[in-house]
Amino acid sequence: MGHRLSKIYTRTGDDGTTGLAGGARVPKYHLRVEAVGTVDETSSALALVLAESSVPEAIRRLLLDVQNDLFEIGAELSMPDYPGVDAARVTALETALDGLNADLPPLKEFVLPGGGRASAACHLARTICRRAERRAFELAARDMVRADLLHYLNRLSDLLFVIARCLARQDGGSETLWKKKP
Repeated sequence: MGHRLSKIYTRTGDDGTTGLAGGARVPKYHLRVEAVGTVDETSSALALVLAESSVPEAIRRLLLDVQNDLFEIGAELSMPDYPGVDAARVTALETALDGLNADLPPLKEFVLPGGGRASAACHLARTICRRAERRAFELAARDMVRADLLHYLNRLSDLLFVIARCLARQDGGSETLWKKKP
């Protein structure tokens, strides 16, 4: 593969615009750019989870696959004709989610974010993913966004919730449940 970026700064964004992968220039606050950026934030938050040495290898591999998928989603949002993720990737998330959730006790109360560094980082990634999903749905209300991309982001936030629960419980840890005030 050749060099994709030979120069990091281009000065082309100094006027408040940015280039989409297809070559179009749009304002930096454009909803499509906001969606791409929030997907990128989700991937960066997952890097915080992956930086924790306590993350089991199976979850580590799964999250690395997710980061690659998020890059594909960013590419699709930047180039709407690019097919980033498909129904098979959504199904893969559902399969992983079902497998991880099978060993968890049923919830009777809401879970508060926390449970250790890896779990807390995963909760942060989950909330950012929810924002990415909201941005993608907002974009879809105005422009073409494939359903598989929207479904993927929805399943991913669910998966990250379950992974956060798993990480909170590992090594004898626990989850903090919401206590409703009387």
